[in-house]
Amino acid sequence: MSQLGFFVDVSKCSGCKTCAVACKDAHNLPVGLNFRKVREYAGGNWKKDANGAWEQDVFAYYVSTACNQCTDPACVKVCPTKAHQKRAADGLVLIETAKCIGCGMCAQACPYHAPVLDVDAKKMRKCDACVDRLQTGRQPICVESCPNRAIEFGDIEVLRKKYGALADVAPLPSSAATKPNLVLLVPKQAKPAGDTTGVEY
Repeated sequence: MSQLGFFVDVSKCSGCKTCAVACKDAHNLPVGLNFRKVREYAGGNWKKDANGAWEQDVFAYYVSTACNQCTDPACVKVCPTKAHQKRAADGLVLIETAKCIGCGMCAQACPYHAPVLDVDAKKMRKCDACVDRLQTGRQPICVESCPNRAIEFGDIEVLRKKYGALADVAPLPSSAATKPNLVLLVPKQAKPAGDTTGVEY
């Protein structure tokens, strides 16, 4: 079994949100419902050094996130109707709409807040890596739309060999809980997961 996943070059992300808008448009999502989100994390301050000179340690960066197709997905564990399933062939975590009762337990369990409630349909929805596009040999819409080419999608082991294995950066939670299939390339100023020196916007 191969495992598909995402790579995000945080150092290239400008926070333009093209990925999020393209995803919203492609899936015809209503106002307030987003599968992909661009999170900004910023902080720092001015400090006076021993010589009385002022220096700063200000930082700010963006992290584009969606469902991370986790190896140990919390949503699958808690779904009372087994609507959430991890597909054996490629590791994608999908929701079987007919089984979903919209209870929201998956949203409460997911540390990445990937599942969201479609109020009109009374069903939970989330990023499925544009599985319909994958079936026709195309990439997820977020990958194709990113003007900085900061997002890639493919076999997670190939992405890890190419870029490393880092998946922990603030404001995201620790990867230990669900083992996300996500690789991040971060700038030097990036803070580790769990950092509280910055603020998420």
